[in-house]
Amino acid sequence: MKYANFLPFLNWLPDYKKSWLKGDFSAGLTVGIMLIPQGIAYAMIAGLPPIYGLYTAMIPQFIYAFFGTSRQLAVGPVAMDSLIVASGVGAIAVVGSEHFISLAILLALLMGIMQLAFGIFRLGFLVNFLSKPVISGFTSAAALIIGLNQLKHIFGVNMQRNNQLQYIILDAFNQIKFINWRTFIIGLISILLLVFINKYFKKLPGALIVVVFGILVVKFFNLNDYGVKIVGDIPKGLPDFKIQFMDVETIKELAPIALTLALIAFMEAISVAKAIESKHNNYKVNANKELIALGLGNIVGSFFQSYPSTGGFSRTAINNQAGANTPLAAIFSALIVALTLLFLTPLFYYLPKAVLGAIIMVAVFGLLDFSVPKQLWKYTKRDLLILNITLIVTVTIGIKEGIITGVILSLVMLIYKSTKPHVAILGNVPNTYLYRNIKRFNDLIDLKDVLIIRFDAQLHFANTTYFKDTIYNEAEKKGSDLKVIVIDGESLNSLDSSGVYALKEILTYFKEKNIDLYFTGLKGPVRDTIYKSNIIEDIGQEHCFMSIQEAIDHYQNKGVNVNKKRYSSQRNL
Repeated sequence: MKYANFLPFLNWLPDYKKSWLKGDFSAGLTVGIMLIPQGIAYAMIAGLPPIYGLYTAMIPQFIYAFFGTSRQLAVGPVAMDSLIVASGVGAIAVVGSEHFISLAILLALLMGIMQLAFGIFRLGFLVNFLSKPVISGFTSAAALIIGLNQLKHIFGVNMQRNNQLQYIILDAFNQIKFINWRTFIIGLISILLLVFINKYFKKLPGALIVVVFGILVVKFFNLNDYGVKIVGDIPKGLPDFKIQFMDVETIKELAPIALTLALIAFMEAISVAKAIESKHNNYKVNANKELIALGLGNIVGSFFQSYPSTGGFSRTAINNQAGANTPLAAIFSALIVALTLLFLTPLFYYLPKAVLGAIIMVAVFGLLDFSVPKQLWKYTKRDLLILNITLIVTVTIGIKEGIITGVILSLVMLIYKSTKPHVAILGNVPNTYLYRNIKRFNDLIDLKDVLIIRFDAQLHFANTTYFKDTIYNEAEKKGSDLKVIVIDGESLNSLDSSGVYALKEILTYFKEKNIDLYFTGLKGPVRDTIYKSNIIEDIGQEHCFMSIQEAIDHYQNKGVNVNKKRYSSQRNL
């Protein structure tokens, strides 16, 4: 169906089966119930009143259900994005103020517009600049910041919101003597309950259970009269439609935060969507369509007072486990939140903030991933360095600074690696026509008068000097016995103008030393460049071969009676 390319819900709705309804309803009910305490808690992270968390839990996922390509992704507020909202908008306006709330909603609109544009212009690849070490370091740092910021709710003390770990710890240490022990006990019991339920009774809605526990304890014992802070009044009713307008100055202020959120949110959503997709064989997740769906969710959500949203890890996993077959489950979840907004918000009046702090702490500390650093320590310490620097900068300086530092380090490392790619000197495997790296295999035959070299990268402006120096140095090691250099092009994927000039220099250099250069196994794009640049005239077609063995046979037989396919006839292969 051609319209399904623009309206992804047409891929599943026309063929909807009755047997799917039970799983969708069960999953929608489970995630909807889970979203209520999470929405309230994550709004608290973002520095917003609880009601905005519920708005964000309802509208964006309803829109995503019609435009998303994942059938299990659960969209709504998430901890990491909420932290970025608090830190980014908090630098512009006072947290919790009307101006702050307005900017947070405008941020969702601007972020959504960016995601929509990225999707339309197929720019989903931009998320590739967020490498695994950067993501892991940033996620762990965000988890620490979010989690430790909840100490004020667990302790029942006044601590300033901060995104720098050293100041959070110092402030918490100074406030220990002012702990409200009733609040602390509620928070501690809530944490223990959540950990216990998550470990032994995973199918139970742990967050909802501790919410009910906290409300009953506070109300029964009137603990709010003894300094236990509660959520208080949450307005009833669905959000009003309101068009958000931005002036140029507001756009300039919010644009860097929106861009950061657009990429981070997409990274979160696409990673979990792809992970769940691998468990199903009846649909495919499309990255660019996901950007469009998430963007539309944030744009429409902003008109109904939502702040930035994306796909959540834990909610999506539970949605899948609970039997969600289609995005209809998300519509059921949105309806559960809508019913809560219409009728049930007064029930949360006595909800202690310590319970919300416990829910947040348990959720975000689950994001701490110690396996990645252990793996990186074993096989790539450079990436481990990037991870640790990203983490340290994020927790000590700031969220945006950490992401920017990580991305810059990743790009610098990529450029560095491209300037010094892997180079192998090859030798013959005895009694075969195979040639392998002499540093990795024993007993290879290394001809004294022949140098066989393989350059495992594209030959471009950044590595031509390294390419030339390597060949010169290896040739010098061979000494005066060297008569032929064979350049194995099997791993040479492309050649730019700098590479062409480098080859000309090498050819001239060795021609003066009466040393021939042979080329083998060159790929189509490289051959095209060689012909178009006329460097083939310097190389000579008779010095181009399909395999290393053909080149060696040609040299050893002085080009006589060798059964060799002409290189020119293979140009279009």
